[in-house]
Amino acid sequence: MSGDRAMGGHEFASASVSRHLVRGAVGFGAVIGSVALIPALGPISLVLLPVGLVALRGCPTCWTIGLIQTLSRGRLQRSCTDGTCQLVTTKSGAT
Repeated sequence: MSGDRAMGGHEFASASVSRHLVRGAVGFGAVIGSVALIPALGPISLVLLPVGLVALRGCPTCWTIGLIQTLSRGRLQRSCTDGTCQLVTTKSGAT
């Protein structure tokens, strides 16, 4: 994790899959609600948009990347030797 940040990588993963899915439900619900409620509430409904974007950590793509990172956490690990990096499966994640 800290190696990814040092190399300019981004960490979008959550602590657990269920927490990540709740964040997605809140985020997508707020983004969709902000647009869907315009006829009923007018432009005031757009205050939900920033809430949704914060929950999604910026965008739906960022949330999706985070879901993939959350699912693969503990199963894949980057191994770098002599300037060459590769993904390896950890023993705890191997089936």
